[in-house]
Amino acid sequence: MNRYNLICILFLIGAIATAQDHSHAGAQPMEYPDIPGYKTLVTDLHQHTVFSDGSVWPDIRVSEALREGMDAISLTEHLEYQPHGEDIPHPNRNRSYELALQEAADHDLLIIHGSEITRQAPMGHSNAIFIEDANKLLTEEAADSFAEAARQGAFVFWNHPAWYAQQPQGNPVLSDFQKARIEAGELHGIEVINTTDYSQEALAIALEQNLTIMGTSDIHGLIDWDYTEKGHHRPVTLVFARERSIESLREALFAGRTVAVYKDLLVGREEYLVPLLRASVEIVSASYIPKTQILKVELKNTSSTDLLFENAMPYSFYSSSPVFRIPAGGNYTLQIKTLEKSETIQLALKALGAFTAPGVQPVVNWDITAE
Repeated sequence: MNRYNLICILFLIGAIATAQDHSHAGAQPMEYPDIPGYKTLVTDLHQHTVFSDGSVWPDIRVSEALREGMDAISLTEHLEYQPHGEDIPHPNRNRSYELALQEAADHDLLIIHGSEITRQAPMGHSNAIFIEDANKLLTEEAADSFAEAARQGAFVFWNHPAWYAQQPQGNPVLSDFQKARIEAGELHGIEVINTTDYSQEALAIALEQNLTIMGTSDIHGLIDWDYTEKGHHRPVTLVFARERSIESLREALFAGRTVAVYKDLLVGREEYLVPLLRASVEIVSASYIPKTQILKVELKNTSSTDLLFENAMPYSFYSSSPVFRIPAGGNYTLQIKTLEKSETIQLALKALGAFTAPGVQPVVNWDITAE
């Protein structure tokens, strides 16, 4: 056998092995710790494919989610807006969900049935998830779509409320239509993070109206192009569920147990955000430098988000700025001037990249025992 034939055979064997493997490796999986009493589920519940105005087939959305270690996704195609209808006619608005469900059948990924109710302001765009039949939501009157979603037991959230195409000032306006939906129990959440935009005004509405805080990619192209190749993950909603199941996820969303995350930004209610931050920082070691009253503390970030902190203790740091960053999955060492040796101290840090209300950053505490 000559060298050329040998190379061809080896290439063919490699190609066959690659095709059979069908690996979803590539992007770094997202990891966030559980909090006391709950499992932390990583979700992206606002995505599009060619079955509305996206650019990819549903199986690509499943593959992307598997590469990033997602727990749950929803393909929320526009009900009314179908720009690819001439090329991909589909009277069945459930088709995208059905294809995603088939692709995910052999994988550990929850596929949530959803659709986007797409109307002009003041109704705006809203996602209805955990639905039974998207076709029944396609009605002439927007109020009827919401009422049908409610009949199907859907969780409904207001999409990109600050979108300048509908709100030229870039600030959300809570219309009478949305107020009526909230009062009727037909609107339950609001996106405070959509694509790259964080709206603190939307956060204010979430807190005032007791709406669940959401963060989504609203992806139309490729996750790699819009996020991964730029060095960070997509926006997600962390949902704190009692177990990893669709029903438990639904219960947690209705209960408002969420934190929205994008890059080094975390947004959520204090009762969930603070435990998440506390669980995300592991105290690796703590001991005094010999013959000093300086406590050396090694911290590890167990999450996929860079954490930015500011010293909130009565003690200052030695050889360190009072503001510091622990990279995702990385370590940082503090040297705390405790003035006198103590067996235990309380580490108190303000989380500068986290918000529990507009402009409000929580202080998180850890009990440290010196070795």
